Amino acid sequence: MKTLVIGTGGREHTLALALSRDPSVTEVHAAPGNPGIAQVATLHEVDPLDGAAVADLAASLAVDLVVVGPEAPLVAGVADAVRARGIAVFGPSGEAAALEGSKAFAKDVMAAAEVPTAMAHVCETAEEVAAALDAFGAPYVVKDDGLAAGKGVVVTDDREAAAAHAAQCERVVIEEYLDGPEVSLFALCSYTESDGATVVPLQPAQDFKRAYDDDAGPNTGGMGAYTPLPWAPDDLVDEVTRRVLQPTVDEMAKRGRPFTGLLYAGLALTSRGLRVVEFNARFGDPETQALMALLDSPLGALLAGAADGTLAEVPAPRWRDGAAVTVVVAAEGYPASPRKGDVITGVEAADAVEGVDVIHAGTARDEAGNLVTAGGRVLTVTARGTDLADARRRAYEAVDLIHIDGGFSRRDIAAKAALV
Repeated sequence: MKTLVIGTGGREHTLALALSRDPSVTEVHAAPGNPGIAQVATLHEVDPLDGAAVADLAASLAVDLVVVGPEAPLVAGVADAVRARGIAVFGPSGEAAALEGSKAFAKDVMAAAEVPTAMAHVCETAEEVAAALDAFGAPYVVKDDGLAAGKGVVVTDDREAAAAHAAQCERVVIEEYLDGPEVSLFALCSYTESDGATVVPLQPAQDFKRAYDDDAGPNTGGMGAYTPLPWAPDDLVDEVTRRVLQPTVDEMAKRGRPFTGLLYAGLALTSRGLRVVEFNARFGDPETQALMALLDSPLGALLAGAADGTLAEVPAPRWRDGAAVTVVVAAEGYPASPRKGDVITGVEAADAVEGVDVIHAGTARDEAGNLVTAGGRVLTVTARGTDLADARRRAYEAVDLIHIDGGFSRRDIAAKAALV
């Protein structure tokens, strides 16, 4: 199988790496990629938002499967352009990707499918925002209705800050605050007219959204993740599949927007039961890094099965024993204004630590050939260990070998779970 991965970040490096380790995958291409992806794939210059260009590249390479990584190309309909050329693609249509592209649309789907989620108001004016903030009270949860690269959500006790965030957005969803731990559960999805929607859940993971230890600081795209969750209920995956994932994809099919690809359910395990925080229409970053470290099944067959409608015939995902922990190394100033161009050292030494993969998320090469920062989340260091404590030890051993002027990491990823 020849594959083409679209995107530039840590998620795409992780998927390209997993595909490169799949014996059934003969070629891995990526566009536009990054320096880390270049170590496991052949890179090509293409605008990931240009569906025609992506489809042309896929056709010229005669690839069997295109994997669209980021949300923006999916919402822009890049997967549609590839499918129109008769090439299998892992990723939902532009219409189906609205589950992530519009939080208001996602709320409407959940209401129709009777999926448990937070009460919410969709607001377009300052008066509507004020009324919604007063109705729910603090802590205030304000979400940009559109895509915001994981940084469109503000959770704060400061009413002025909540209103200010809403004022920066054309339309916002203001929700009740959900207590309890958050969980990420991904599911591979396929659809055929004859069989309907097939949902294959992966194992749960947890990520850390706040920038600093003890969940302090602003929201980010994610500062680390781990899997499995030793504290999670034994029936969590079954419950989420039954109450959230299957009803959602069934409702999407009813609406003429069948969902094919990866459905990401961000969940809160509240004192009142399971609630959906958000949906994403693609693999999450950095949870994907931890999950791929433990996946013991060939990734290519799973993605191809979702893409071509044969997912129900593919053996269920198998998982390695042990645990995986991912720690993000971020650039100075992240998430507000990350500094770019700083030289990165120690990556090779970190990558050599047993059980560790150093994943490139925001890196580039300068004119002298040095590896430099090119984004807020620069690297995601992922370690596999016998348990969470062992995986944490390996991950932080590797993180400590990496140097970026002003760079930082959270030091508490999976710390509490490792004590369970």
